[in-house]
Amino acid sequence: MQQIVTRTLLASPTRRPGIYGLKRLSTSSSHLSLSRNHMHNISELKVQPLPIWGAEVHGVDVKQDLPVSTINKIREAVTQHRVLVFREQGVISGQRQVDISQWFGPCESTFYKHPMSPHPDIFRVSNTDLEGCTGVGRKGWHIDGSFMAKPFAHSTYHIVSCPSQADTIFAPLEEVVNSLPAERRERWERLHMLSDRRGGVAQPLIYPHPITGRATMCLHTGMTDAYVWDLDTPQEQVAGVKETRHILGELDQVFRREIGHLLYSHKWKPGDFIITDNLAVAHEASPQTQMTVMDVGLRVMHRTTIAGQHRLHK
Repeated sequence: MQQIVTRTLLASPTRRPGIYGLKRLSTSSSHLSLSRNHMHNISELKVQPLPIWGAEVHGVDVKQDLPVSTINKIREAVTQHRVLVFREQGVISGQRQVDISQWFGPCESTFYKHPMSPHPDIFRVSNTDLEGCTGVGRKGWHIDGSFMAKPFAHSTYHIVSCPSQADTIFAPLEEVVNSLPAERRERWERLHMLSDRRGGVAQPLIYPHPITGRATMCLHTGMTDAYVWDLDTPQEQVAGVKETRHILGELDQVFRREIGHLLYSHKWKPGDFIITDNLAVAHEASPQTQMTVMDVGLRVMHRTTIAGQHRLHK
């Protein structure tokens, strides 16, 4: 597939006098020919909204060096659509995935470095521990880095070896918040979560996104130690174990039973690459991601996380 894509990009488009401001293009100038074809490819960039939310990008090969104007369009599209899918990208090297990630800021890695990872900032996950970290994303609905003072701003995902089954499921947090009954939203607005990792960071369960101002959430239903009611007020109170379990049960109920119509379940295809606004979407790996190599084939995914720039505030 990669060879086919490369040949398509290097094939000369039909030439017309004066196109791109060039009266004549010398066949002996390979540099000008490649530049022209590169411009032709970039001019076809198209962002196509998905049926519910999110979008697919067509007409761009992220393995190539892209002009600043195209990178800016991609960044704007991530902010607007929250999940951006690039199909048929072939195999993206670890270094190139890190380079793409840096369009949004410096990478920040807090996870285990698997020996098979191609780069220190690449988190390599798999359905066999010989190839990557296993069980990743199966502890509950979450955003990445909820335990950090500044949770990750963005994440990128690239499927390196694609199994026959292994969806990643995304939830649009603004719509989740807006779907809540008034009484439940009023209660959840009073809550901050305390992660079971790196204690001391209290994150608002519901808060305005620091860039868009839209309602969003900070959560990890599998890695929360407790909740705090009415933080920094005279009424501040830490929920006990039973009450915390009840709140986590409510969250689980919402994400698993009440918002199915809002979920985007990404069915991975070879060459897929995804960029997400980590603060705007929650996600969870489907159970099929941990099915055996014998049952579904080898699964290898490379993920990066981009350093957060904002503390979360009500």
